[in-house]
Amino acid sequence: MPKDLFEDSFRARVAQAAPLPVRMRPRTFDEFVGQEHFLAPGKLLRRTIEADRLQSVIFFGPPGVGKTALAQIIAGQTKAEFVEFDATSSGVKEVRQALDQARSRLETSSRRTVLFIDEIHRFNRAQQDVLLGDVERGIVILIGATTENPYFSVNSPLLSRSTVFHFQPLAEEHIITLLRRALADKERGFGKFDVRPAEEALAHLATTCDGDARRALAALEIAVLSQMKAGGLKRGKPIPISLAVVEESIQQKQIVYDGTGDEHYDSVSAFIKSMRGSDPDAALYWMARMLEGGEDPRFIARRIVICAAEDVGNADPMALVVANSALQISEFVGLPEAQLPLAQAAVYIACAPKSNAVTSAIYAARDDVKENRTIPVPVHLRDASYHGAAKLGHGLGYEYSHKVAGAVSAQDYLGVSKIYYEPTDRGYEQKISARLIEIRKVLEQGKRDAAAERAKKDETPEE
Repeated sequence: MPKDLFEDSFRARVAQAAPLPVRMRPRTFDEFVGQEHFLAPGKLLRRTIEADRLQSVIFFGPPGVGKTALAQIIAGQTKAEFVEFDATSSGVKEVRQALDQARSRLETSSRRTVLFIDEIHRFNRAQQDVLLGDVERGIVILIGATTENPYFSVNSPLLSRSTVFHFQPLAEEHIITLLRRALADKERGFGKFDVRPAEEALAHLATTCDGDARRALAALEIAVLSQMKAGGLKRGKPIPISLAVVEESIQQKQIVYDGTGDEHYDSVSAFIKSMRGSDPDAALYWMARMLEGGEDPRFIARRIVICAAEDVGNADPMALVVANSALQISEFVGLPEAQLPLAQAAVYIACAPKSNAVTSAIYAARDDVKENRTIPVPVHLRDASYHGAAKLGHGLGYEYSHKVAGAVSAQDYLGVSKIYYEPTDRGYEQKISARLIEIRKVLEQGKRDAAAERAKKDETPEE
């Protein structure tokens, strides 16, 4: 057999043996599903690709949403040489060889090279730096695909020379479209057979795959092949696919959650903002998502404690008590039981009245300390417990608060007039506000008395 015919035959056998998600990858824009925000007709990226004027890009998004598929469509449309690498199995040596070949190709035939690197975040900073010069000079057009946020995982210089396109999880209707296409395709899918899926079976796959087309198609293939084996592979014989069959094929929903990446930070951000925004249902959802994703319950507990102090504050002082109890209990009992006190604390804080007056107060005080002249401790407040303190006048004139009516002494505690804490009219801070008005009247009188005493001393001539 001639070599070319052998290679064509081999590729055909490999393609037929490939899993359904690989066989059903879109070959044209008409077959591509999803990502309409930058691939719909007339959108910039699509026009650029169709005109073969693509510049370096980074495709960022979760698995199974079309990053590699789009790169392969580009490979089919571009007049440039298309070179593909997987960062999990390639190193600097292979990349350098590809760059050398790209330079030679450009010099000899004026043909540019499209360099597709899947999982580009797997390259470390030094490996990514190898690409910089040739990307900068336009010798190669880089297409980098990554499931991790490129603003953290890709070198800033390389990122500045590329346009980032954010791929979104596919909608359920997108998944249904792909599943039906696979069932109807006689060349790559199961169109040669009379597969009859129940509507609820397709809907279950579309929901459970969580926007991952690869996972939905893989589960469909398992379901169809298992039913073929059970009923015998006979062309024309109906192959029913029930809800029970696809439930067994896809098993439980896969939670997409990276404990150190975007999912971690975005989920906890949504959790805190839901508690701050007084939505207990949203707070419970984001907590559940973190727990199902394997998040450390102690991390969740610490966020609850911080939210209790930062966003509830003195509007409900019990919030911090409840949050701290949840923290201690979660460390003591662990999961799964820890989810109960954590949920109780999150709901309590979400429903509590809100005040960030204490937060604003400590920030203002610290800014004052950092930016303005340091206020010396008033002499009557200084430590008078050590030998010799009395000779320095430390503690002289200090009035013990419990000896006066109301336990509020009319004396100066700062030396200057400052107001950092301004309680709100929400929750318990209503009572604090009323109490503080009375306290500050007494303290202001103490400041006036101290000022008058200092003025009197200044007017008294020295003997």
